Amino acid sequence: MVISTDQIHQRPVGAGQKKEVLVSVRNLKKYFPIKSGVLFSREVAAVKAVDDISFDIYRGETLGLVGESGCGKSTTGRTILQLHRATSGSVQYESRELTTLRTGQLREMRREMQIIFQDPYASLNPRMTIERIVSEPLLVHGIGNTDSRRKRVDELLERVGLNPYYADRYPHEFSGGQRQRVGVARALALDPNFIVCDEPISALDVSIQAQVVNLLQELQKELGLTYLFIAHDLSMVRHICDRVAVMYLGKIVELADSEELYTNPLHPYTQALLSAVPIPDPEIEANRQRIILKGDLPSPANPPVGCNFNTRCPVAVDVCHEIEPDLIEVLPGHWVACHRVT
Repeated sequence: MVISTDQIHQRPVGAGQKKEVLVSVRNLKKYFPIKSGVLFSREVAAVKAVDDISFDIYRGETLGLVGESGCGKSTTGRTILQLHRATSGSVQYESRELTTLRTGQLREMRREMQIIFQDPYASLNPRMTIERIVSEPLLVHGIGNTDSRRKRVDELLERVGLNPYYADRYPHEFSGGQRQRVGVARALALDPNFIVCDEPISALDVSIQAQVVNLLQELQKELGLTYLFIAHDLSMVRHICDRVAVMYLGKIVELADSEELYTNPLHPYTQALLSAVPIPDPEIEANRQRIILKGDLPSPANPPVGCNFNTRCPVAVDVCHEIEPDLIEVLPGHWVACHRVT
Protein backbone atom coordinates (compact mmCIF):
# COMPACT_ATOMS: atom_id res chain seq x y z
CA MET A 1 0.00 0.00 0.00
CA VAL A 2 1.33 3.45 -0.97
CA ILE A 3 0.89 6.44 1.32
CA SER A 4 -0.46 9.34 -0.71
CA THR A 5 1.47 12.60 -0.98
CA ASP A 6 -1.20 14.65 0.73
CA GLN A 7 -0.73 12.60 3.91
CA ILE A 8 2.87 13.75 4.21
CA HIS A 9 4.15 17.27 4.72
CA GLN A 10 6.50 18.45 2.01
CA ARG A 11 10.15 18.36 3.06
CA PRO A 12 11.61 21.67 4.28
CA VAL A 13 12.40 24.13 1.51
CA GLY A 14 16.08 24.95 1.33
CA ALA A 15 17.28 21.86 3.20
CA GLY A 16 20.81 21.05 2.08
CA GLN A 17 21.14 24.10 -0.21
CA LYS A 18 23.98 25.68 1.78
CA LYS A 19 26.03 22.55 1.10
CA GLU A 20 27.80 22.74 4.45
CA VAL A 21 29.11 19.24 5.11
CA LEU A 22 28.14 17.96 8.55
CA VAL A 23 29.17 14.30 8.18
CA SER A 24 31.87 13.14 5.77
CA VAL A 25 32.32 9.41 5.08
CA ARG A 26 35.37 8.26 3.11
CA ASN A 27 36.31 4.70 2.09
CA LEU A 28 34.35 3.28 5.02
CA LYS A 29 34.56 -0.47 5.56
CA LYS A 30 32.97 -2.68 8.18
CA TYR A 31 33.84 -6.37 8.00
CA PHE A 32 32.54 -8.92 10.50
CA PRO A 33 35.00 -11.82 10.95
CA ILE A 34 33.97 -15.44 10.36
CA LYS A 35 35.94 -17.68 12.70
CA SER A 36 36.65 -21.41 12.72
CA GLY A 37 37.58 -23.64 15.65
CA VAL A 38 36.52 -23.80 19.30
CA LEU A 39 39.54 -23.37 21.53
CA PHE A 40 41.93 -21.71 19.09
CA SER A 41 39.56 -19.95 16.74
CA ARG A 42 41.00 -18.13 13.78
CA GLU A 43 39.49 -15.85 11.19
CA VAL A 44 38.84 -17.73 7.97
CA ALA A 45 36.73 -15.15 6.13
CA ALA A 46 34.80 -11.93 6.65
CA VAL A 47 31.30 -10.65 5.98
CA LYS A 48 31.77 -7.43 4.03
CA ALA A 49 28.73 -5.63 5.38
CA VAL A 50 30.01 -2.18 4.34
CA ASP A 51 32.65 -2.28 1.63
CA ASP A 52 34.47 0.97 0.79
CA ILE A 53 31.75 3.64 0.59
CA SER A 54 32.10 7.42 0.46
CA PHE A 55 29.52 10.21 0.69
CA ASP A 56 28.71 13.47 2.47
CA ILE A 57 25.68 14.50 4.52
CA TYR A 58 24.94 18.22 4.41
CA ARG A 59 23.74 20.18 7.41
CA GLY A 60 19.96 20.41 7.56
CA GLU A 61 19.24 17.84 4.86
CA THR A 62 17.68 14.39 4.88
CA LEU A 63 19.82 11.83 3.07
CA GLY A 64 17.95 8.65 2.26
CA LEU A 65 19.76 5.30 2.23
CA VAL A 66 17.83 2.55 0.45
CA GLY A 67 18.37 -1.00 -0.75
CA GLU A 68 17.40 -4.62 -0.17
CA SER A 69 17.46 -6.23 3.26
CA GLY A 70 21.01 -7.28 4.08
CA CYS A 71 22.71 -4.72 1.82
CA GLY A 72 24.41 -2.94 4.74
CA LYS A 73 22.15 0.08 5.34
CA SER A 74 21.78 -0.31 9.10
CA THR A 75 25.42 -1.27 9.53
CA THR A 76 26.39 1.91 7.70
CA GLY A 77 24.33 4.05 10.08
CA ARG A 78 25.67 2.33 13.16
CA THR A 79 29.26 2.50 11.94
CA ILE A 80 28.93 6.24 11.29
CA LEU A 81 27.89 6.63 14.94
CA GLN A 82 30.66 4.22 15.98
CA LEU A 83 28.20 1.79 17.54
CA HIS A 84 30.16 -0.57 15.29
CA ARG A 85 33.83 0.30 15.09
CA ALA A 86 34.94 0.71 11.48
CA THR A 87 37.33 -1.84 9.99
CA SER A 88 38.94 0.99 8.03
CA GLY A 89 38.09 4.33 6.50
CA SER A 90 37.16 7.75 7.83
CA VAL A 91 34.05 9.25 9.41
CA GLN A 92 34.23 12.95 10.21
CA TYR A 93 31.58 14.90 12.10
CA GLU A 94 32.08 18.66 11.77
CA SER A 95 35.64 17.89 10.60
CA ARG A 96 36.37 15.81 13.71
CA GLU A 97 37.50 12.25 13.05
CA LEU A 98 35.31 9.74 14.90
CA THR A 99 37.05 6.45 14.11
CA THR A 100 40.07 7.29 16.28
CA LEU A 101 38.19 8.59 19.32
CA ARG A 102 38.39 6.67 22.58
CA THR A 103 35.28 5.59 24.50
CA GLY A 104 35.17 8.65 26.75
CA GLN A 105 35.60 11.01 23.81
CA LEU A 106 32.87 9.23 21.89
CA ARG A 107 30.51 9.59 24.83
CA GLU A 108 30.88 13.35 24.57
CA MET A 109 30.13 13.21 20.85
CA ARG A 110 26.95 11.23 21.56
CA ARG A 111 25.36 14.49 22.71
CA GLU A 112 25.36 15.62 19.09
CA MET A 113 24.62 12.32 17.33
CA GLN A 114 21.72 10.02 18.13
CA ILE A 115 19.78 7.13 16.58
CA ILE A 116 16.12 6.12 16.30
CA PHE A 117 15.94 2.35 16.15
CA GLN A 118 13.79 0.29 13.80
CA ASP A 119 11.77 -1.83 16.22
CA PRO A 120 9.92 0.17 18.90
CA TYR A 121 9.00 -3.10 20.62
CA ALA A 122 12.62 -4.18 21.10
CA SER A 123 14.41 -0.85 21.58
CA LEU A 124 12.63 0.15 24.82
CA ASN A 125 13.49 -1.57 28.09
CA PRO A 126 10.23 -3.16 29.34
CA ARG A 127 11.34 -2.78 32.96
CA MET A 128 11.79 0.97 32.74
CA THR A 129 9.10 3.62 32.90
CA ILE A 130 8.81 6.06 30.02
CA GLU A 131 10.31 8.76 32.25
CA ARG A 132 13.38 6.61 32.93
CA ILE A 133 13.78 5.68 29.27
CA VAL A 134 13.62 9.25 27.99
CA SER A 135 15.77 10.67 30.80
CA GLU A 136 18.45 7.96 30.57
CA PRO A 137 20.68 10.00 28.19
CA LEU A 138 20.53 12.88 30.66
CA LEU A 139 21.54 10.56 33.50
CA VAL A 140 24.43 9.09 31.51
CA HIS A 141 25.80 12.55 30.76
CA GLY A 142 25.14 13.89 34.26
CA ILE A 143 22.80 16.63 33.11
CA GLY A 144 20.47 18.27 35.62
CA ASN A 145 18.87 16.98 38.80
CA THR A 146 15.75 14.89 39.36
CA ASP A 147 13.32 17.78 39.03
CA SER A 148 14.93 19.32 35.95
CA ARG A 149 15.14 15.94 34.24
CA ARG A 150 11.45 15.29 34.90
CA LYS A 151 10.61 18.69 33.47
CA ARG A 152 12.71 17.92 30.39
CA VAL A 153 10.93 14.58 29.94
CA ASP A 154 7.54 16.31 30.10
CA GLU A 155 8.67 18.80 27.46
CA LEU A 156 9.95 16.06 25.17
CA LEU A 157 6.78 13.98 25.47
CA GLU A 158 4.66 16.99 24.59
CA ARG A 159 6.90 17.78 21.63
CA VAL A 160 6.43 14.29 20.15
CA GLY A 161 2.68 14.34 20.73
CA LEU A 162 2.35 12.32 23.95
CA ASN A 163 0.69 13.35 27.20
CA PRO A 164 3.28 13.89 29.98
CA TYR A 165 0.84 12.06 32.23
CA TYR A 166 2.06 8.86 30.54
CA ALA A 167 5.59 9.28 31.89
CA ASP A 168 5.05 6.83 34.75
CA ARG A 169 3.73 4.07 32.51
CA TYR A 170 5.67 1.18 30.97
CA PRO A 171 6.26 0.42 27.26
CA HIS A 172 3.78 -2.49 27.14
CA GLU A 173 0.97 -0.01 27.79
CA PHE A 174 1.61 1.79 24.50
CA SER A 175 0.93 1.07 20.84
CA GLY A 176 3.74 0.71 18.30
CA GLY A 177 3.33 4.27 17.07
CA GLN A 178 3.38 5.65 20.61
CA ARG A 179 6.49 3.62 21.43
CA GLN A 180 8.26 5.00 18.40
CA ARG A 181 7.37 8.52 19.55
CA VAL A 182 9.03 7.63 22.88
CA GLY A 183 12.09 6.55 20.90
CA VAL A 184 12.09 9.90 19.11
CA ALA A 185 11.80 11.74 22.44
CA ARG A 186 14.77 9.78 23.80
CA ALA A 187 16.84 10.67 20.73
CA LEU A 188 16.04 14.37 21.24
CA ALA A 189 16.90 14.43 24.95
CA LEU A 190 20.44 15.75 24.44
CA ASP A 191 19.57 18.27 21.70
CA PRO A 192 21.52 16.49 18.94
CA ASN A 193 22.30 17.95 15.52
CA PHE A 194 22.44 14.65 13.62
CA ILE A 195 20.08 11.67 13.91
CA VAL A 196 20.29 8.30 12.17
CA CYS A 197 16.74 7.11 11.52
CA ASP A 198 17.15 3.35 11.14
CA GLU A 199 13.94 2.33 9.33
CA PRO A 200 11.86 4.14 11.97
CA ILE A 201 8.49 3.38 10.33
CA SER A 202 8.97 -0.10 8.87
CA ALA A 203 7.58 -1.87 11.98
CA LEU A 204 4.52 0.41 12.20
CA ASP A 205 1.04 0.11 10.74
CA VAL A 206 0.68 1.93 7.43
CA SER A 207 -2.09 4.05 8.96
CA ILE A 208 0.34 5.72 11.40
CA GLN A 209 3.53 5.77 9.32
CA ALA A 210 2.67 9.17 7.86
CA GLN A 211 2.11 10.57 11.36
CA VAL A 212 5.62 9.60 12.46
CA VAL A 213 7.13 10.93 9.23
CA ASN A 214 5.32 14.24 9.67
CA LEU A 215 6.62 14.43 13.24
CA LEU A 216 10.21 13.89 12.06
CA GLN A 217 9.84 16.60 9.42
CA GLU A 218 8.33 19.07 11.90
CA LEU A 219 11.17 18.42 14.35
CA GLN A 220 13.72 18.90 11.59
CA LYS A 221 12.21 22.26 10.67
CA GLU A 222 11.95 23.44 14.30
CA LEU A 223 15.32 22.21 15.54
CA GLY A 224 17.46 22.31 12.38
CA LEU A 225 18.16 18.58 12.50
CA THR A 226 20.09 16.56 9.94
CA TYR A 227 18.87 13.03 9.16
CA LEU A 228 20.32 9.89 7.64
CA PHE A 229 17.02 8.18 6.82
CA ILE A 230 17.45 4.43 6.28
CA ALA A 231 14.47 2.77 4.63
CA HIS A 232 13.25 0.28 2.08
CA ASP A 233 9.95 2.02 1.30
CA LEU A 234 10.96 3.93 -1.83
CA SER A 235 7.65 5.74 -2.20
CA MET A 236 8.11 7.23 1.28
CA VAL A 237 11.75 8.14 0.72
CA ARG A 238 10.90 10.16 -2.37
CA HIS A 239 8.71 12.55 -0.37
CA ILE A 240 10.90 13.12 2.66
CA CYS A 241 14.52 12.97 1.46
CA ASP A 242 16.53 15.69 -0.25
CA ARG A 243 19.02 13.21 -1.69
CA VAL A 244 18.97 9.42 -1.96
CA ALA A 245 21.83 6.89 -1.94
CA VAL A 246 21.16 3.37 -3.24
CA MET A 247 23.12 0.49 -1.68
CA TYR A 248 23.72 -2.98 -3.03
CA LEU A 249 25.79 -5.62 -1.27
CA GLY A 250 27.76 -3.18 0.87
CA LYS A 251 28.40 -0.58 -1.83
CA ILE A 252 26.72 2.62 -2.96
CA VAL A 253 25.73 2.21 -6.62
CA GLU A 254 23.91 5.53 -7.17
CA LEU A 255 23.53 8.85 -5.37
CA ALA A 256 21.50 11.84 -6.52
CA ASP A 257 18.90 14.42 -5.59
CA SER A 258 15.60 12.74 -4.81
CA GLU A 259 13.64 13.97 -7.82
CA GLU A 260 16.56 13.36 -10.16
CA LEU A 261 16.97 9.78 -8.95
CA TYR A 262 13.29 8.94 -9.31
CA THR A 263 12.83 10.58 -12.70
CA ASN A 264 16.19 9.61 -14.21
CA PRO A 265 17.56 6.43 -12.55
CA LEU A 266 20.75 5.38 -14.32
CA HIS A 267 21.98 2.26 -12.53
CA PRO A 268 20.22 -0.99 -13.55
CA TYR A 269 19.65 -1.89 -9.90
CA THR A 270 17.99 1.46 -9.15
CA GLN A 271 15.81 1.04 -12.23
CA ALA A 272 14.73 -2.40 -11.00
CA LEU A 273 13.95 -1.09 -7.52
CA LEU A 274 11.84 1.79 -8.81
CA SER A 275 9.96 -0.44 -11.21
CA ALA A 276 8.63 -2.34 -8.19
CA VAL A 277 7.20 0.76 -6.48
CA PRO A 278 3.38 0.73 -6.78
CA ILE A 279 1.83 3.71 -8.56
CA PRO A 280 -1.63 4.81 -7.33
CA ASP A 281 -2.93 5.10 -10.89
CA PRO A 282 -4.50 1.89 -12.30
CA GLU A 283 -3.92 2.85 -15.93
CA ILE A 284 -0.23 3.69 -15.51
CA GLU A 285 0.32 0.71 -13.24
CA ALA A 286 -1.21 -1.68 -15.79
CA ASN A 287 0.92 -0.44 -18.69
CA ARG A 288 4.34 0.12 -17.18
CA GLN A 289 7.15 -2.40 -17.52
CA ARG A 290 8.46 -4.26 -14.49
CA ILE A 291 12.12 -5.24 -14.27
CA ILE A 292 12.39 -8.66 -12.65
CA LEU A 293 15.85 -9.48 -11.31
CA LYS A 294 16.89 -13.11 -11.61
CA GLY A 295 18.82 -14.98 -8.96
CA ASP A 296 19.41 -14.30 -5.28
CA LEU A 297 21.46 -11.65 -3.54
CA PRO A 298 25.07 -12.95 -3.35
CA SER A 299 26.65 -13.51 0.04
CA PRO A 300 28.53 -10.51 1.45
CA ALA A 301 31.11 -13.03 2.65
CA ASN A 302 31.87 -13.93 -0.97
CA PRO A 303 30.89 -11.05 -3.29
CA PRO A 304 31.31 -11.43 -7.06
CA VAL A 305 34.48 -10.36 -8.84
CA GLY A 306 34.10 -7.02 -10.60
CA CYS A 307 30.76 -5.27 -10.15
CA ASN A 308 28.78 -6.67 -7.22
CA PHE A 309 25.61 -6.53 -9.30
CA ASN A 310 26.91 -8.49 -12.31
CA THR A 311 25.26 -11.79 -11.29
CA ARG A 312 21.78 -10.25 -11.54
CA CYS A 313 22.29 -7.38 -13.97
CA PRO A 314 20.26 -7.68 -17.21
CA VAL A 315 22.77 -5.53 -19.17
CA ALA A 316 26.11 -6.82 -17.81
CA VAL A 317 29.03 -7.13 -20.24
CA ASP A 318 32.47 -8.74 -19.92
CA VAL A 319 34.10 -5.79 -18.15
CA CYS A 320 31.41 -5.97 -15.43
CA HIS A 321 32.75 -9.41 -14.44
CA GLU A 322 36.36 -8.24 -14.32
CA ILE A 323 36.66 -4.66 -13.01
CA GLU A 324 34.83 -3.00 -10.15
CA PRO A 325 33.28 0.31 -11.30
CA ASP A 326 34.06 3.52 -9.46
CA LEU A 327 31.33 5.85 -8.19
CA ILE A 328 31.57 8.69 -10.75
CA GLU A 329 29.65 11.96 -11.09
CA VAL A 330 28.03 11.57 -14.53
CA LEU A 331 25.68 14.55 -14.15
CA PRO A 332 25.87 17.47 -11.70
CA GLY A 333 25.19 15.92 -8.29
CA HIS A 334 24.34 12.53 -9.83
CA TRP A 335 26.82 9.76 -8.99
CA VAL A 336 26.70 6.27 -10.50
CA ALA A 337 28.91 3.17 -10.24
CA CYS A 338 28.25 1.36 -13.54
CA HIS A 339 30.44 0.59 -16.56
CA ARG A 340 27.44 0.85 -18.88
CA VAL A 341 26.71 4.41 -17.72
CA THR A 342 30.16 5.90 -17.25
